[in-house]
Amino acid sequence: MWQVRGHDPLLRQLDKSIKEGRYAHSYLLVGPPQVGKGTLAINMAQAVNCLSPEQAPCGQCSQCRRIASTQHADVLVIGVGRGEDDGPSRKEIGIGDVREIERQASLNPYEGSHRVFIFDGAERMSEEAANALLKTLEEPPPQVMIILLTSQEGALLPTILSRCRRLELKPLPFSEIAKELVETHSMDREDAEMLARLSLGCPGWAISAAGDPSIMEKRKEELERISELSVSGLEERFSYASDLGSLFYKDRDGARDILRLWLRWWRDLLLIKEGAEEYIHNVDWSDVLRLRAAELSTAQVVAFIKVILTTLEALDHNANARLALEVMALSLPGERTGG
Repeated sequence: MWQVRGHDPLLRQLDKSIKEGRYAHSYLLVGPPQVGKGTLAINMAQAVNCLSPEQAPCGQCSQCRRIASTQHADVLVIGVGRGEDDGPSRKEIGIGDVREIERQASLNPYEGSHRVFIFDGAERMSEEAANALLKTLEEPPPQVMIILLTSQEGALLPTILSRCRRLELKPLPFSEIAKELVETHSMDREDAEMLARLSLGCPGWAISAAGDPSIMEKRKEELERISELSVSGLEERFSYASDLGSLFYKDRDGARDILRLWLRWWRDLLLIKEGAEEYIHNVDWSDVLRLRAAELSTAQVVAFIKVILTTLEALDHNANARLALEVMALSLPGERTGG
């Protein structure tokens, strides 16, 4: 049973091609974070290894269960993520990762019928690694499937893109996500609608937030800091930049998520300034947003949105994180005399 929700036409196409044995050996799954790319990739690995081909992925056979629990010897996820303890996060998928995949791809499957290699965050491949992967993508062994996941398709080499079958997962309507939360996760309708709106159409985030109250608590804490920094002095701003820079060193994705929270906050300010409050994202903070918007001009809001975007781009190009974040903090409109 396919576990991805809201992408029925894509799933019908994929289901048909796998059952008829006409599937590609290289796929590119494109879409924003937590829209369902990882879930779909695991389902695809299950489908080509499932012991019940007519119901694949059945989710019940030993192959499907072992893949779901990340215990299957033939299914490997390669990605970047949070660093160990106080160490740095992995910056990229390197040549060593690809060489290991090449080695494993040359071997027969160990416990299933297919080896499946999932590159989570394929845009983080180094150029050297991407070029090395091309050979395997051009002539993959018959019992190998390679799945690339990305939220930044433009960052991949054109030669990589041309060798993969592209599947795009678009954000879902809020109503679909809210319905899923109510029916499958027994949420109150009002709470479900709130999470659906905050998810930006990405059900993975909404489901995680529904099951883990700390996600919303952390969001509350971050929004409080964002709001307070607008009326703080330089000492507080530099301290914040230092903290966020340290987080970026250990958890790049976590730091980027916070910057995207900044971006949505300032987008909301712009919408309020332009008389379009009904479209704001952080609806539960509307009162505070109105107060902050009254303190700023539209030009200030637009200028700072550009600063946030520039900061995100600089971090994507491996700029000095603390310096980039200090520049952002200095550019923040409002009180700056303290400290």
